[in-house]
Amino acid sequence: RERIQTLPGEMAKPETYRLLNGAVLTEKPEQMTHLNGNTLVPKTHPRIRFRGAMDTLEAEILMAQLKCDGKCRQDLGEILELARRLIRCEVMEEPVGEGKLCGLSADEQRSRSHRPQDYYGQAHFMPSVQDGEMVLSLNRCRCAARAAELAAAAAFTDENGNPVRVDILRALNRMSSMIYILMIRAKGGR
Repeated sequence: RERIQTLPGEMAKPETYRLLNGAVLTEKPEQMTHLNGNTLVPKTHPRIRFRGAMDTLEAEILMAQLKCDGKCRQDLGEILELARRLIRCEVMEEPVGEGKLCGLSADEQRSRSHRPQDYYGQAHFMPSVQDGEMVLSLNRCRCAARAAELAAAAAFTDENGNPVRVDILRALNRMSSMIYILMIRAKGGR
């Protein structure tokens, strides 16, 4: 176990805060938040918007887990772990890394999401109320993953339009595809 010392608030507070433009402040303005360390940015900063989108995604995954059981709940748990890892990697500026998601490589996942009829006996579909609570809850997760992906694209694109965190963008794309596969499986009764 890690032994983390807890300090009273006045001792834990940094003496100064830095802004991205190099300015130094002695007090944290209410309209600003921590980007990392003692660096402050407006709460409208694209990386802060990305973090908010990831919070929403986590909440949707947790709500969907309430409606699922067995393999679906387990797979959503793995997707939730990835979402939380993405936040950590973004804040700590660490690489995400590659790996399987819910037992599938990127190529296997792509094949299954593009040709679900071949793998699950269920064709592509547009969700409807007749699909039931579980499928619709998974669809909300997929929409939240897409919104997080769009927020990431805005946050991690340089002034020339080039992505600077391809690993985060790729992971979010894989996540939304995997959630779509879960929708297909649920719709097909698997």
